[in-house]
Amino acid sequence: MRDLKMLPALIRRRYREGASIAVVARELGVSKSTVRRHVPAQERRDAAAAARQRHRNRAETPYEKVLRAQVVRLYGSGMPQQRVAATLGISVEAVVARLEPSQRRSRQEAARLAVEQQGELVPQDEVIARYAQGATMTELGRLYGVHPSTIRRRIPDDLLRSRGRTPKPRTRIPEADRRGRPPEKAPAPSPRPAKPRPGGVRIVLALSDEEILTRYRAGQSATAIGRAAGVDCRTILRRIPEAERRGHLQAQRLNRPAPDVDADTIRALRARGLSWEAIGAEVGLSAKTVRARA
Repeated sequence: MRDLKMLPALIRRRYREGASIAVVARELGVSKSTVRRHVPAQERRDAAAAARQRHRNRAETPYEKVLRAQVVRLYGSGMPQQRVAATLGISVEAVVARLEPSQRRSRQEAARLAVEQQGELVPQDEVIARYAQGATMTELGRLYGVHPSTIRRRIPDDLLRSRGRTPKPRTRIPEADRRGRPPEKAPAPSPRPAKPRPGGVRIVLALSDEEILTRYRAGQSATAIGRAAGVDCRTILRRIPEAERRGHLQAQRLNRPAPDVDADTIRALRARGLSWEAIGAEVGLSAKTVRARA
């Protein structure tokens, strides 16, 4: 078993040799957060910067050169990053990674281009004509691929309709479907046989009441006794006096007794390097219970 005092030094040595955090965690059997906790933050930042630099310096394949050229051309034509990504079938992060910082637009320039493109995609005269014909803002927004608020800004206030729903033409209801017509009488259901009242007939069980009470006092559950007698557990509980019935917590402790494991045993296993889950599996408790008892 590995000495826990040597673990931080072993983590730092393997990380400085070039192994990644995931590789170090897998080799030493610890979590990645444990590896990060024992590696200085400056070393992690330097390693990330070196990895980015190696990624930039790697030789580009012909496909990568063509893809980068397409990204630069489409983005330079005024397309936003989302449309470039959708056109080329890549992610937005991939588009940003293939653009130099000097090629990226500022927020003000991106907002100005977005307004200009919306004006080209959503002609105001056409929007007003469709709206006057009865189309709603939601339908127009879905048609032009913009938000309904964009459609609202292109419609003059004097042409706006009230928010109430447009009344639909009323249709005449056939005489046979009117509510005032009395419904046809349904055939009367066949009478069901009357159920016997509880307490009228007492079921004869394979076990007597004395034997049921004896088994229950010995620790058997009502379910186990009912399975032996061939009846439901509720039938067994009705044969047991109220004062003899066990509560829910009492039944849990009786049916599933907790192992008698003291804190010293748990600490000894923990000192050997076992995790909480491994200790719980060995002593028959959950990891949460083991951690609480330690």
